[in-house]
Amino acid sequence: MIRLIASDMDGTLLDENSEVPAETFGLIHELRQRGVIFVASSGRRYDTLRWFFEPVADEMDYVASLGTQVHADGQLLDREVFSTLAVRRLFETCQLFDCLHLALYDATHTYLLNDQSAYLRELDKDLPDAQSVYDPPSPDVSIIKAAVCCDRPDQIMDMAYVMERELSQLFTFLPSGSSWIDVTPRHVSKATGLEQILNYYGIKREETLAFGDSMNDYSMLRYVGHPYVMENARYAVKQIAQQVIGSNREHAVQKIMRRLLEELS
Repeated sequence: MIRLIASDMDGTLLDENSEVPAETFGLIHELRQRGVIFVASSGRRYDTLRWFFEPVADEMDYVASLGTQVHADGQLLDREVFSTLAVRRLFETCQLFDCLHLALYDATHTYLLNDQSAYLRELDKDLPDAQSVYDPPSPDVSIIKAAVCCDRPDQIMDMAYVMERELSQLFTFLPSGSSWIDVTPRHVSKATGLEQILNYYGIKREETLAFGDSMNDYSMLRYVGHPYVMENARYAVKQIAQQVIGSNREHAVQKIMRRLLEELS
């Protein structure tokens, strides 16, 4: 029996317009009524995810900012903060390459370092309250998320490799889409965030289903008992799928959620 469903957002649950299909809210509500918990698992921040799911925001849980913000049952289970030294080393490494542009995030603000023009085409990537700065914020600012914008999409895999070679003792680097490399502290991922929620409820991995499409979903998909992967997913992610479903354009996640509801009826 499936007791918890976790889903990525971009390229997975969201449609081609980066919106939550309207039927999703009713499905989340009905699943909760039948004892199945829904978790949004995303690189987006907690407040942004609550905005996306406003009609049912209090009826679901969250692994936000790639696992640095974890909320279950209305409670904060974990918040991971980047160390000041690690942020400084990340900034200095990005400065070595003219195609890399660092974005740092606290709970409500975005700090864009060096060339702000590189981000203007990517303002849908959770960049509210953005401000251009020349140096990382002071140590009293709690950085919970980092991402690197690569303005050479044809070089994104090479640059992810370079960043991993330079800073693997501190971070994991995960290509996301054609322009971004998500950055997480080495011990943090969507899987670690989801693990905390499962422990909170006493749910087993075998009772958990997850949807994803990109490399930042890989750890979560490997962790759960039932990894479902989008047809539009990256090749490596498809290789670990229990089942490859349709695309986000076809609202494939919602179709599976509806099927699970029918099985519970």
